[in-house]
Amino acid sequence: MLKNRIQKLRTEVKIDTQKLRDETIKALQELFTLAKSQAQNENLRLKQRQNWTRIAAYICQVINTIATRFDERQIDEDLAKLEELINEATAKTKTQTAGTSAN
Repeated sequence: MLKNRIQKLRTEVKIDTQKLRDETIKALQELFTLAKSQAQNENLRLKQRQNWTRIAAYICQVINTIATRFDERQIDEDLAKLEELINEATAKTKTQTAGTSAN
C-alpha cells in the first residue's frame, strides 16, 4: 500500500514537472519573440539592438536548459539573470528615447 502511494506520487510529480516545464518553455518562447522584435527594431541604436540580441540568445539557452533537465534552483537563477538583463536593456532604451526626444 505504501509502495503504491510512492509510485503514484512519483507519477504525479513527473506529470506536474512536465506540465510546469512546458508552461515555462511556452512563456520563454513568447519572451524570445519580444526580444527578437526589439533586436530587429531599426528605431533603436545598434548597441541596444545588440543587447536585445544577447537577451534573445540567453532566452534560448534557458529554454534549452529547461528542455534537457529540470533544476528548479538553476531555472530560478537563470530567470533572475534574464530579468536583470531585460531591466538593463529597458532602462537604456527609455534613456535613449528620452534623449532623442529632447534633441
